[in-house]
Amino acid sequence: MAETLINLDFVLFKLFNTPWPGGDQIMWAVSGLWWWTPLYLLLLWELWKKSDRTWDRTLVRVFFLALCITGTDVISARIIKPGVQRFRPSHSIELRDDVHLVTPPGQEQPYRGGRFGFVSSHAANYTGIALYFGLLLGGGTWLWVLLGWAALIGYSRMYLGVHFPLDIAGGMLLGAFIGYVMWRIQNKLVGTPINLE
Repeated sequence: MAETLINLDFVLFKLFNTPWPGGDQIMWAVSGLWWWTPLYLLLLWELWKKSDRTWDRTLVRVFFLALCITGTDVISARIIKPGVQRFRPSHSIELRDDVHLVTPPGQEQPYRGGRFGFVSSHAANYTGIALYFGLLLGGGTWLWVLLGWAALIGYSRMYLGVHFPLDIAGGMLLGAFIGYVMWRIQNKLVGTPINLE
């Protein structure tokens, strides 16, 4: 069973890692932090409105957002990755010559990331943010759009050759769990429960 899962992971990785015209530049930008600044500002504005434009509610929600990001990042990068020690595709002996890697603008060497890739910190962080904000803003369209955004970033990490699909799936599960927990806690403190049915 485990061997079948790993083989499927390799097959799917090769599919997602297949380059397409203009993909290197686009996926490098998608994977970057600052490219999404307008979205971050929009989400903070919506958070401010959701908090009835009051500083106390807003700061509580920003605090739990910060806890969400810190939690996903620390657990993925400092606990799970060194504990599991699964090599990234970009460092895999089996795939050494078959991985499409992207050279960042202004650099001479392709981007490979650190040695270990399970779970993806990008997937964990962005899924945590997506679920936290999606639920905070009432679920529905906001939730699905933000989860789609997190999935796009996950795809970019596979396209860049630095994560397997299982790395992304594991990161998204971790992020969803932490994002949900942080949303529940802040909701008990300053929010009004919403109907997710």
